[in-house]
Amino acid sequence: MAYFWRSAYESVIPGYHQNKDHWNTVILDGSIPDEDVKLMIEESYNLISDSPTKRIYEAVKKIPYGKVATYSQIAKLAGNSKMSRAVGNALHKNPDPDIIPCYRVVDAKGFLAGGFAFGGAEVQAKLLEAEGVEVSDNKVNLSIYQWDNHK
Repeated sequence: MAYFWRSAYESVIPGYHQNKDHWNTVILDGSIPDEDVKLMIEESYNLISDSPTKRIYEAVKKIPYGKVATYSQIAKLAGNSKMSRAVGNALHKNPDPDIIPCYRVVDAKGFLAGGFAFGGAEVQAKLLEAEGVEVSDNKVNLSIYQWDNHK
């Protein structure tokens, strides 16, 4: 995107003391509409704020109501199928459980998280059951409730 903005506005030049492929210097001389300045700021923020944890949270937000996903499924959606443990760590530190429904994540066999970060497996079971997901012996039947994210 750096080159796009340079071609669109004369007051956007390669970033001084930065990687010229990614960064621009923006001269705020009134020649760039405020909306475009805000867009450039947002693009810059997104470029530097990407992290595995952010990708994990975004993947978990996609799990539909009444469905579950496995740790490995979320890891794959977040860009690295080998970071299932990182998924668990990120969900344990979930900053916003109302927006990031980590209770919808179960292990590869459908078992609930014994140390569910927000009150234990009992709370996770209650949250899932409130969405119509049947929980039996701290386990969800994946053949019925697992989210098919390939549709």
